[in-house]
Amino acid sequence: MRNFFFPLILLICLSTTACTYILNNLPGVYKVDIQQGNFIDQAMIDQLRPNMSKRQVLFIMGSPMVSSPFNDDHWEYLYSFQPGGDDRTQRSVALVFKNDHLVGVQGDIRPTALPVVKPSDQATVELPKRNLDRTLWEKISSLFTVDTPPTAAEETSKKTKPDADDGQLAPP
Repeated sequence: MRNFFFPLILLICLSTTACTYILNNLPGVYKVDIQQGNFIDQAMIDQLRPNMSKRQVLFIMGSPMVSSPFNDDHWEYLYSFQPGGDDRTQRSVALVFKNDHLVGVQGDIRPTALPVVKPSDQATVELPKRNLDRTLWEKISSLFTVDTPPTAAEETSKKTKPDADDGQLAPP
């Protein structure tokens, strides 16, 4: 009886470990990318400058992942990424402040020595000037009043019409 249970238990143990290996490596199974923490990249770190205020750093980096309630002058930014079940990569950056101004950057990513010019993704478009007879306010106010102000076209036609008595153009 003992000779029967030992191979059976050994077979069960091997099959369960083999199942986990097979289940973890099934082809065609989608695995989710896992991102945790604050996204940190080199462009964000390159924008940091000494003596920046905490408010300016918050605008660039976002709120810190870890801030100590006892030491408000030390902020930690942590980021980990695990793409589809592969190995996880981690980044960490610590910012040190003194009198609410940035004095140090520590961690995996350091600022580069060369200044970085961030290209703008916004475009400026110049629109041609619109020639309107009346403004929106004039149109709305004309709905409530009996006397309507003359339009720009009527004013220019008055200026170019000759007077009946002397044949001269009306003064501007």
